[in-house]
Amino acid sequence: MLRFHKLAFLTLIALVAIGSTRLTFAEDGFKPIFNGKDLEGWDGNPKFWSVEDGTITGRTTKENPTKGNTFLIWRDGPVDDFVLKLKYKIVGGNSGIQYRSKDLGDWVVGGYQGDFEAGDMFSGINYEERGRGILALRGQKVTIGADGKKTEEQIGDTKELQSHIKKEDWNEYEITAKGNHLTHKINGHVTSEVIDNQSDKAAKSGILALQLHAGPPMVVQFKDIELKRTKLEDGKKIVMVAGTPSHAKGDHEFNAGVKLLDKCLADKQGIITASYFNGWPKDPTAFDNADTILLYMDGGGGHPVIQRNRLTEIDQLMKRGVGMACAHYAVEVPKEKGGPDLTKWIGGYYETGYSINPHWDAEFSNLPEHAITRGVRPFTINDEWYYNIRFPENSPAKPLLVATPPDRSRGTEAAKAHPGRAEVVAWAVERPEGGRGFGFTGGHNHENWRNDDFRKFVLNALLWTAGAEVPEGGVESKVTEEDLTQNLDPKK
Repeated sequence: MLRFHKLAFLTLIALVAIGSTRLTFAEDGFKPIFNGKDLEGWDGNPKFWSVEDGTITGRTTKENPTKGNTFLIWRDGPVDDFVLKLKYKIVGGNSGIQYRSKDLGDWVVGGYQGDFEAGDMFSGINYEERGRGILALRGQKVTIGADGKKTEEQIGDTKELQSHIKKEDWNEYEITAKGNHLTHKINGHVTSEVIDNQSDKAAKSGILALQLHAGPPMVVQFKDIELKRTKLEDGKKIVMVAGTPSHAKGDHEFNAGVKLLDKCLADKQGIITASYFNGWPKDPTAFDNADTILLYMDGGGGHPVIQRNRLTEIDQLMKRGVGMACAHYAVEVPKEKGGPDLTKWIGGYYETGYSINPHWDAEFSNLPEHAITRGVRPFTINDEWYYNIRFPENSPAKPLLVATPPDRSRGTEAAKAHPGRAEVVAWAVERPEGGRGFGFTGGHNHENWRNDDFRKFVLNALLWTAGAEVPEGGVESKVTEEDLTQNLDPKK
């Protein structure tokens, strides 16, 4: 009996320890982005990159050299403001961690780099690959002015910092990017800092990658790669999720539509976008520092947001005041699963059998005063405009686009009960507990993004749900014929 009690006690202690570990993991916000088994989510030249003994391994030999620096790129998402922790080991040569960088094609990357090497000079410096070169040496804090001039301050002794770095053994590298302030640490010691005020060169967002340097044979390994996104230091972040291909060519072009919206927001001061394509993000940190989320995807029973435990995950973000925008089919969810959630998040939803989804020419002749309608002129456009949306009684949702459909389009009994009624096809809500929601039923026809007012209306809504200031004349943008025709999904 004593043995039984002792075993039960030890089991209880183990369970408490496991629960404590999980709680700590959830609280500190770091999430693994390497699974320790294979290169899922990572992309590099297979001649040089593999997984060995649970570590990402980059290797060159005399017989298999790389002609230029080659990189293993994390494809699951861009990075902006974050803290990254990983462990590295290097034998020979030079390597580094690219962040907020540009993909130049053929596994070549340019941008900020947390440098490290087998030698004694460069580990911990900030180097801009294919750019301005060394931004800060080890032991330096450098402020780069708008004109590119540097002001240097000594914050550590380079030899003393080198003494904390273990040769041909595991070291921990930590990179913090907060606005224009970039900090590198190795084994807990700050090795360099950069404050980059050169706006034409500084990067606020970009890809993450690992470097394998050209030159003599070398081996570099990485493990325990964890990422934590942090609230943007200066600006608002809009996360846009495009669904998988569906319908015919030119319809439900979610990927092309999101890429077009992303392009329209690219040069807007104080706005950072992160776009995910072909379904729900694989990036476990995708929404962690979002100010608003756009879902543009197929809905109904296959709606990605109702799969797995995503309703709970998104609800936690909504409770923190994150905005939500749903476009076209994404406003439709089952009544029992998703309906109450979308009602809470965006004010209402499309209910199968109650709402209706015909194609018709909607004439928006009177636009109410709202930040989302700033600069939007009255317009008429044909789309698959959903109506008879399920709103709760005494709904706080504000109708923004209202038009009267032809009565012949009222295909459900609930819709037929209101002949001649003007119908709400887009709306906005300010949630009582904080945060903003937006529902938009257009977006079936990709061609409609050509219309300046249609497009401005949605761009305004993205800024508004993010809590950003919408310009007095609305968000200005231009779309070319090439913009509309590129990035279309391959469809039959």
